[in-house]
Amino acid sequence: MLEISNLSRTFFPGTVNERKALRNINLNLGPGEFVTVIGSNGAGKSTVLNMVAGKLFPDTGTVTVDGKNVTKMADYTRARYIGRVFQDPMAGTAPTMTIEENMALAHARGRFRGLGMGVGAKRRKLFVEELKSLELGLENRLKTKVGLLSGGQRQALSLLMATFSKPKILLLDEHTAALDPQRAALVSRLTNEIVQRHALTTLMVTHNMEQALALGTRLIMMHDGQIILDLDQEAKSKMTVKGLLGEFEKIKGAQLDDRTMLQ
Repeated sequence: MLEISNLSRTFFPGTVNERKALRNINLNLGPGEFVTVIGSNGAGKSTVLNMVAGKLFPDTGTVTVDGKNVTKMADYTRARYIGRVFQDPMAGTAPTMTIEENMALAHARGRFRGLGMGVGAKRRKLFVEELKSLELGLENRLKTKVGLLSGGQRQALSLLMATFSKPKILLLDEHTAALDPQRAALVSRLTNEIVQRHALTTLMVTHNMEQALALGTRLIMMHDGQIILDLDQEAKSKMTVKGLLGEFEKIKGAQLDDRTMLQ
């Protein structure tokens, strides 16, 4: 479903600030696979997501989604294949529009041209049913402006909107990092439920190693623009945070503590 081949990217080449963000990354995700990605700041995690989303282009390598080479495709064009939830709860919704209007935009994505703002009884019923799955009471607040919702409510709505059109790939970019522990736990639970319910192929970046171990079917660790560890579901189920730190030390010959991961 997602194939990343020999992906490389250097920022500020030929200058004193030159930095190799990605070094020949190779990663394949099968249909319905849920991969969590960990690594310290600057490891290349978000760069990979931005390459898949089309926000950045690689110097070398290719990105293939569902058999289609999208490497040079603009982000707004490949958006029909990709859903994304950002770290900032404000980023995935339109605050001056109502919940219903936001849902209408998400529903229209990839279906037809235009904003598709008209909401008839059939679509409204669909929105209510989808919102009920969040168990936040938002199905009773369709006319509420999204800007009046809490951060946790907005992020839950963003997650629902990103998956409404059943994207080929779902990208989660530290989407619980800005939330308090209670709301982060809620959004994590909803993430797991939605991904499993729709069998979505998912790539999730997180600094939280406990979350990375709890969610998903596979875990990869990145460092200095490379994938240095790749755990399948069985190996991941037996792994601990202490074990992950030990693996990093064994592979790279350097110490890494959980505070570094959580920066």
